[in-house]
Amino acid sequence: MQFFNRDLSWLKFNHRVLQEAACASVPLMERFRFLSISSSNLDEFFRVRYPAVLALTKLNPKTRRKAGAAGDEDLGEVIKEEIRKQQHELGNILIGTLIPELGQNGIVLYYNSELREEHVAEVREIFISKVLAFVQPFFLDANTAFRFQPENNQLYLITTLRRRDEDMLHHAIVKIPTDHLPRFFRLSPIDEKDYIIFIDDVIRENVDCIFPGFEVAGTYSFKVNRDAELELGDEYSGDLLAKMERQLKKRDFGPPSRFLFEDSMPRNMQLFLATYLSIEHDEMFGGGKYHNLRDLADLPVERKELNFPPLKPLSSPGLYNCSDIFNLMDRGDYLLHFPYDSYNPILAFFNQAAIDPCVTEIAITLYRVATDSLIVNALISAARNGKQVTAFIELKARFDEANNIHWSKRMEDAGINIIYSIPEIKVHSKIAQVKRKKDGTQMSYCILSTGNFNESTARFYTDHTLLTADPGINAELSTLFRFLRRRKKPSGRDGSLFSKLLVSRFNLMTRFEELIREEMEKQRQGKKGLIRIKLNNLEEQHMISLLYEASRAGVEVRMIVRSICCIVPGQTGMSERIEVRRIVDRYLEHTRLFIFGEDGDATVIMGSSDWMNRNLHRRIEVCAPVLDQECRHELVEYFNIQWRDTDKAVRVLSNLEQMPVSKGPEVLNAQREIYNYLRTRT
Repeated sequence: MQFFNRDLSWLKFNHRVLQEAACASVPLMERFRFLSISSSNLDEFFRVRYPAVLALTKLNPKTRRKAGAAGDEDLGEVIKEEIRKQQHELGNILIGTLIPELGQNGIVLYYNSELREEHVAEVREIFISKVLAFVQPFFLDANTAFRFQPENNQLYLITTLRRRDEDMLHHAIVKIPTDHLPRFFRLSPIDEKDYIIFIDDVIRENVDCIFPGFEVAGTYSFKVNRDAELELGDEYSGDLLAKMERQLKKRDFGPPSRFLFEDSMPRNMQLFLATYLSIEHDEMFGGGKYHNLRDLADLPVERKELNFPPLKPLSSPGLYNCSDIFNLMDRGDYLLHFPYDSYNPILAFFNQAAIDPCVTEIAITLYRVATDSLIVNALISAARNGKQVTAFIELKARFDEANNIHWSKRMEDAGINIIYSIPEIKVHSKIAQVKRKKDGTQMSYCILSTGNFNESTARFYTDHTLLTADPGINAELSTLFRFLRRRKKPSGRDGSLFSKLLVSRFNLMTRFEELIREEMEKQRQGKKGLIRIKLNNLEEQHMISLLYEASRAGVEVRMIVRSICCIVPGQTGMSERIEVRRIVDRYLEHTRLFIFGEDGDATVIMGSSDWMNRNLHRRIEVCAPVLDQECRHELVEYFNIQWRDTDKAVRVLSNLEQMPVSKGPEVLNAQREIYNYLRTRT
C-alpha cells in the first residue's frame, strides 16, 4: 500500500500558495498577502512539524518506512531541500517581481538598497524618537550575568564591534522590536513616489547610535523558531487554566527547531551563534537579509485598486430578516455558506437566544474564538439574563490558547458553566444548541458547522453551516452534550448512541466505511458508484485504504483536498479511478463535505472532521447528514462547481507534483461562480 508522506504533501500545498504570489492575474497587494502566508506557513512548519521530522530521521530505516518516510531517500534531506527551494523561489518572486511592480505603482520599498540622501536625517529622527528605547542591546561576553536566549520568531541583529583604542572584537545582539513597533515606516514622498522602510533598516542605519565609542565591523540578521508543543502530559487534575498559562510562558523559549540567518553572515559567526544557542546542524538554514516576511501583508499601502474588489455578503433566502430566527427554523432547515453569505443569522441566533424569555439553555463548543467575539458576548448576556449556559472550551487549540483562556475567564466570571478539554481528546466539533420552552412544549434548535464560531475568520474561510430544528438531530446532539459534560472518554467504538449524527470515537469511521462499501456494491450491481469528498487534510491510512479498495472495485472517487494529502491518485491497479484536486484562491478552502452517490439520490454529509489520525482517533468531531432536499442540492452543486474550476484548481499527480487543470475553451473560477450561484437562490 502506498501513501504520500504528510510533511512533503503539506510543503507542496505551501508551494501552491506561493505560486499565487507569482500569478499576474492576482492583484498586487493580494500577491504580497499570498507570499506572506507562505512565509508564515513555513514558520509554523518549523514550530509544529520539523522537530518530529528530525526525530524521525534518527530512527532506523525499517521504523522510518512504517512512519511513512519517503522511500529509500533520507526524509530529512528531502524536506530540507524542498524548504530551501521554496525560500529561494519566494525571494525571487519578491525581488524580481513584486517589489518592481510596487515601484511601477509609485511605491518604493527599500529592500537591500541604499537610502536616498533626502531620507537619511528622517530615518535618524525615527530611530531616536521611536525605536531606540526598545532595541535592548546585549553583549555576548563571558562576564555577562544572564545568558541570551532569543524568543521564538523574534527578529535580531548580531553586530561585530571593535573599540577604537583596541583590537579585540566584541559581539552584541540587538532586538528588532516588532512586538512593540510596526515592521514598516512611511517616509516622505519624493518625486510623487511614496517610500517605505523596514524597521530593520532603520536600526542598521543607526547602529553607531546604540554603541558609542565602537566601530561597527558588520551587522547580520537572524531569528530562531522554537518547538511549539506544550508539555501538559495526560494530567488534567487541578487548575488546568493555571497549567496552560505557565506552559504558554515557556513556549517562546522552548527547544530550538530552526536557526535562520542572513546568508552573508561569516561562517565563523554562524558556528559561534549556533554553539552559543545550542543549535544542531540540521536546524541551521541560510536566508535573506530580512526574515518574518509574513509581515509583508501589513505593508502600509492603501490603494483599493491593488486589492481584490469587495464582495458584498449575500442574504440567504428566508433569513434576510432574522428578527424571529427560531420561528423561521421551525419551518425548515437553513444552510449558509461563508464567506459568501452574511454571518448575521449566526449572530442573530445567539443574540436572540440571550434575550428570548422562552430560552432555558444554551450549549456550545468553542475551538478558536474571535479576539473581540460577538458570540461570546452574547453568551455572557444570556447567562446574566438567567439562562443556563454551558461552553465547552478547547484550551489546546494551538496558537489560540491565550485567547481562549482570556475568554474562558470572562465567561466564568459571568456565571457560564465552563467545561475544559477531556483528557487526551480535543473537542474540535463546531456545534451549538438552544432549548426553548413555549406553551409547555420543549423545542431544540441547533447549529452544525464545518468552521469555528468565529465571525472574524468567517470573512475569509469557506465553510458550511446548517441551522436545523430537526428533532432527531437535536436529540442526538443533546446526548453528545451530556457525554461531554461528564468529561469521560468513550469506551470502545459503540455507535448505538447515534444513528443520525456521525461522531468520532463512536460511529463516524464505521458510518463512512458503510457508505463507501454501498458505492462499491452499486458498482458490482452494474450501477454507477460515485464518491465525492472535500477535506482540508487526508492522512488516516484505514480510510485511504478503503478508497483504494473502492477504486479497484470501479467506483469513481473525486477529491478536493486543500493541504495534507497522503492518498496517491492515478496508480494502476490501486487508485486509477481516484482523482485529487487542490484549490488555492482568494478565500481559504475550509469546508468538509462528503457526497455518496449520484446527484439526485446522493447522501450528503457535512461536519468538522478531516480524515486525519488526530481527528478520527483523538478528537470529538461531529458530522451530520443534510436531510433537506434543497440544502442537499446546494451542497452537491457547490462541489460540482468547484470540480469544474479551471482557474485555480490543480491536479495532484502520483509523484506529488501539481498540474493545472486543463482550461478548455472557457476559464471558470469556482469561488466567483459559487458567489454568482448563491446569489440566484430563491
